[in-house]
Formats: sequence, C-alpha cells, structure tokens
Amino acid sequence: MSALDPETKAWLADTGFTVRDEALWREALTHGSTGEARDYQRLEFLGDRVLGLAIAGWLHERSGDDEGRLAQRLNALVSKRACADVARAIALPDHLRLGKQARDDGAAQGDNVLGDVMEALLGAQHVEAGFDTARDLVRRLWASAMDGGAGRSKHPKSALQEWAAGNQRRPPDYELVDRSGPDHAAKFTVRVKVHKVGEAEATAGSKQEAETAAARKFMEIYG
Repeated sequence: MSALDPETKAWLADTGFTVRDEALWREALTHGSTGEARDYQRLEFLGDRVLGLAIAGWLHERSGDDEGRLAQRLNALVSKRACADVARAIALPDHLRLGKQARDDGAAQGDNVLGDVMEALLGAQHVEAGFDTARDLVRRLWASAMDGGAGRSKHPKSALQEWAAGNQRRPPDYELVDRSGPDHAAKFTVRVKVHKVGEAEATAGSKQEAETAAARKFMEIYG
C-alpha cells in the first residue's frame, strides 16, 4: 500500500524532490495535530541546517559583502517567512497533512507551519539524495528571493537601535504584551518603546517577527 497520495507523490516529483521512501515524505508533510507517531519535526531540524548551509555557501560564492551583510541576508533568506513564501509558491499547502482542528484554525496558511514543513522537505531531500541535490533544489526554489531584495536593507531592529543612539535616546525596549491562539497558529503582539519618543505595536506568528514588525512600524511613525 502506498504511503503517499498519488497526487502528492507526483507533485513532489514535479517540484524536483527525489521520492524513493514514501514513508519519509509522508513524515515530512505530517503535522503533529494528526496524532500520528511520526511528524515533520525531526526532518525540520535537519532541513533547517541544510537550508542554512546551502544559502550561506551561495551567498559566499556570489557576493563580496562583509560578514555582517552576509549574515543579514542569510537571516532574511532562511527566515520562516521566506520559507513560507517558497512553500506557497510551490503549492505546498495543498499537500499538508493536518488534523481537522489545525486545518480549521488556518495552520495550512500560517508562516510557522509552512516554514517548518518546507524545511522538513529539504531535510527529506538530503536523506534521500544527499546534500548536493538539496543544495541545487534550494538554489532553484530560492532564486527569486536571492535575486530580489531580501535582506539587503538594514534590519528594522538594527535601524531602530541606530536611530535611538543617533538621537541620544535610550535603547528600544521590547515587551511581549499578548500571546494568543493554539501552538500551531500562535499570534504574538509586541510593543516597542523609546523613552520620551513613543511606542508602536505589531502582531505576527512569532515573537521575533512581531518585534521586527513593531520596530518597522515605529520607524514609519517616528523615524
């Protein structure tokens, strides 16, 4: 009996993945909400490292930037949002294996779940066919992000930190003011304040992303 739906197997192959062990790919696409014994988390752990090395090598090869700028671009290109954008571009949400409640809660479109599963698929590719094929796949799927402006501009938190110092203000203070929703679709609201200047709030799917969005909003208002 096939472990994968035939449409999902065909989609994986068409996207460029090497599908031999169907159970491995089923695992990569399975969310913990299904209650199955194996879900994507172990493969996500591996895929995160595969993606990081693939992007780092690519940046080093094509850019003469210093370490700080390379790190800035790397962080942007491997972020959950970047991974989720790639996942949507290849129609990954159509093939996610979710429990009913997680699906009803919108997990199939959330950056956190999509980003995690995208990494899990890269981990599965590494297991099935080795790093070189996973790296080549990353270069194809991330080509648009790499050629675009991802990570080229200064990170909003760094920009705000420098703005505060340049205006002789205290460093920005970030505060988590709310966390809501189930773990697979959590929402975090963060407030950033600069003493005697003002504050701004933003909500996102992770605390880090909410801090970034709050810093960006603060600079739009006060910068």
